[in-house]
Amino acid sequence: MHTQMQQLYLELATLENQGITIWMEGAPSTSEKVASRLSVQEESSYMRDYIFDEGVLKEIHFDRITCNQP
Repeated sequence: MHTQMQQLYLELATLENQGITIWMEGAPSTSEKVASRLSVQEESSYMRDYIFDEGVLKEIHFDRITCNQP
């Protein structure tokens, strides 16, 4: 696994172990699946969305960004 993807996996795994859920494209996922998918789809861009409840991080969502060019 690429060093950048290893860092992403470790970051997400730490959050996941704290009870924060990880979502990818609207479906529940895991730190391992997200890191793996992002390493395979390097041409795609993903946006992180942090979901808080009363100031506490509860979820992280990864959604693909598409560029609509004329």
